[in-house]
Amino acid sequence: MISNTAIVKDTHIGSGTKVWEFANVYGAQIGNDTTIGSYVEIQNNVTIGNNVTVSSHTFICSLVTIDDNVFIGHGVMTINDLHPPSFRRTGSTDQWEKTHIKKGAVIGSNSTLLPVTIGVNAEVGAGSVVTKDVPDNAIVAGNPAKIIRIKPEE
Repeated sequence: MISNTAIVKDTHIGSGTKVWEFANVYGAQIGNDTTIGSYVEIQNNVTIGNNVTVSSHTFICSLVTIDDNVFIGHGVMTINDLHPPSFRRTGSTDQWEKTHIKKGAVIGSNSTLLPVTIGVNAEVGAGSVVTKDVPDNAIVAGNPAKIIRIKPEE
């Protein structure tokens, strides 16, 4: 189901996926049974897996990969350009970097993710600024985000 107020261009949307009101999605690959909330922007060269929730007011920039069963809270921002506006200065995206959010991760509302890898089943506390990779099963929080503890493997 794609809302009639959403803008979806050049994007593969899997079966059972919902795109809510006023979302802007272009040039992405989105899996099955995923929910894209209202006022979300998903740029080109983004891959989102199955059973993912991207809550309202979130920005997923180019070069982000989100694996299956991930939950992303409200107002999460991803960043791919550590020296903005590199594209405007150079005309190239060569300086942009990738973010990878692995299976089962939870990203708390109003978090900011620089180009990092978030590990399997990791959790990012609300309002955190993640500047370094997060290991599998880690819980991180703060600005900059630091490891609070490591969860036992499930």
